[in-house]
Parts: sequence; C-alpha cells; structure tokens
Amino acid sequence: MNNPGIQAIVRDPAGAVIGLDFDGTLAPIVPDPDAARAHPRAPAVLARLGRLVKAVVVVTGRPAAKAVAYGPGLADVPGLVVLGHYGFERWEAGRVSAPPPPPGVLQVEAELPLLLRELGVEGVVVEDKQRAVAVHTRRSPDPEGALAVLREPLARLAKAHGLVVEPGRMVLELRPPGMDKGQALALFLAERAARSVLFAGDDLGDLPAFAAVRASGLPGATVCSGSAEVSELAAQADLVVDGPEGVVALLEELAEAVSRS
Repeated sequence: MNNPGIQAIVRDPAGAVIGLDFDGTLAPIVPDPDAARAHPRAPAVLARLGRLVKAVVVVTGRPAAKAVAYGPGLADVPGLVVLGHYGFERWEAGRVSAPPPPPGVLQVEAELPLLLRELGVEGVVVEDKQRAVAVHTRRSPDPEGALAVLREPLARLAKAHGLVVEPGRMVLELRPPGMDKGQALALFLAERAARSVLFAGDDLGDLPAFAAVRASGLPGATVCSGSAEVSELAAQADLVVDGPEGVVALLEELAEAVSRS
C-alpha cells in the first residue's frame, strides 16, 4: 500500500474512483465467454468499497447488463456504474442507456460465417456482443495460429463496414470506432469530480485506461491483473498482481486500509 495513488485513496476515499475491467480482472478468463463469472469474493469487496469511496465503475467491452449478470451480487454494489461496449453503453441503478447499434455490426455478423469457412480455421467461436462482434480462438487446436490467419481478413472486413478491430487475449473484436476505455474513464472521472483514481485491467484494451489515469493529473494507481498471455500491460502498470485472485486481494487490502484511516 505504499503506492502514492493508493495512499491518496486511503487518505481521501470520498474523492476516489475505483475502476475495473471485467474479463481477466474481476472474472477469470475461460474458453467459453458466456461461462465467465466474477471472482466469488469480488461482489462483497466492491460493495464494501462502494460504501467508502466516491464511485466504483466497471469499464468493459461486454454489454453492460451482461457484465452485471455474470457478476452475481454486483447489482447490489452501492452506486455501481458499468460502462459497457468500451463506454458506448451505461448500466446504473438497474437501467441501461445506449445509442442504437451501428449497422456495420449486423453486416459483419452476416458475412462472418462465410469468411470463416473460406479461411478454414477450426474451433473459432463468434460472440454476438450486440454492439460488437468478437471472434475467439481459445478453443482452436492452434489458438495463436488461428489468430494470425484471422488478423488481416478481419481487419479488412471491419474497415469495409466502418468498424475497428480491438485485439485481446485470443480474441479479435470488431466494434465501432470513437470510444475506448480511456475516453470512457476520463469522462467518468470528470463527471464525478474525482480527486484520485485506481484502474485495474488485464489486456491491451485497458492500455487507454492506464493512459487516462496518467493524463488525468490526479493521484492514481494502475494495476495489471497479470497473465502469461499479455506482457505489455504489466510493463506500464504501477502494480502487477496475480490475476483476478490478486485483484480481489488488493481490493480487500485497500478496503481494510480505508476503513482503518
């Protein structure tokens, strides 16, 4: 707890925003994305923090309501906000607000099955995320090889329909441009007039949020939920912990420190 950003949160919890990614940070990565569930101790520690800090916010590429559903108990976290689809969607107090899905997503979904057949990749899973489409290779006999085969064709497909490709841990996500986790977090910090911030993530899509913490000018801490699959995030993090178990343990330690202050 000797990180300056964490010390600022402990000194002034009423001004602190605790930001977290979902998959790989609050929930372990699993082969089937629909089987992901938040770490069993996550809802309790977030509920405790929610009563102590200015705000707890989950910033995820998932649909916001799905992240809440896959974290049993998260809906009961006081004041929780979930920014889904990288910030295009917002869940708060049981309600979801969002603009209509962009037409390019529906067009990509329609064209993907034929493209995947033509490329001959095996074991690929397509996830309909409503405002985005994710192509997972974790179940493939050669996940890295399948990812390499898919990278350029999916980039061309995304560009043809006005989308961008977001790379991740054995996944390529085709989504609308114009918003990322960094922008979403920065807007939220301004909205809440935050005085300090912690953000924890695990994947390349969390790099913009790390940058937003640094650019905010606030006392802040960036936390990497470490894995063998992604090294870039650890290199830019203030703290590296051992996956979701390490994230939850850090949050528990933080809640205890705030309670004692």
